This record gives sequence, C-alpha cells and structure tokens, in this order.
Amino acid sequence: MTKRLLTLLTATLLSAGTVLATSADVQAADCRRGYFCVWTHANFDGMKIEHSGDDHWWEGNMSNQDSSWVNHGVSGPGVKDHVKVYDGRKLLGHVTLCLAPGQEVGYNQNANDKGSSHTWASRC
Repeated sequence: MTKRLLTLLTATLLSAGTVLATSADVQAADCRRGYFCVWTHANFDGMKIEHSGDDHWWEGNMSNQDSSWVNHGVSGPGVKDHVKVYDGRKLLGHVTLCLAPGQEVGYNQNANDKGSSHTWASRC
C-alpha cells in the first residue's frame, strides 16, 4: 500500500511539473496599457513601435515589416478600442488585421509584412 501511494504521489508531482513547465514557456507581450504595439518579428520579438493614437505613416523600418501585434487599448463607453491595420500608408488599401481590446497576435500569415498604418476604431 505504501508503494502504491508513493507511485501515485510521484505521478502527480511529475504531472504538475509538466504543467508548470508549459506555463513558464508562455510569454506575455510587453506592451503598455493603453497602447497598440507592433513588432518586426513573430512572437513579439525584433524592433517594436508603440502607439497610443492613430499613425497614418509607420516609420520606414516598420512599414511592411510587421509580424506580431498587440492591442492593450483601454475600453469604455464611446471609446475607440479596436485597432485596424492597413496595408497602405495614410489608411489606404485594405485592412490586414483588426484587433479587439486585449488581443495579442504572435503571428498571422495573411497580415505578415503588410502593415503600414493603423487607426483606432469602435469595432472591426
């Protein structure tokens, strides 16, 4: 009976260790509250720009180099809290990605390297 209990306890601890190891590998995006952030590489890596408002002309090194995105905008009545990313500067072209408040996208093949401007919106 003691050996059986020890086996069960060991299996439980190993299982818990696996869950803890998996959770530790998950990385939250480093983007301030109230901001929209964009990175040049997938999984929130590479060069990053942060915006609390609209930007109709992304900096030269970011335009068409975007690979991950985060919307940490603040929500509230009448607040524009969604972010639309456009494939052209000055909000021209089509929307490559639209992020709801709190949404973090580590990579999106259809939007990768296509953004050049963005605007805050009431909805997608």
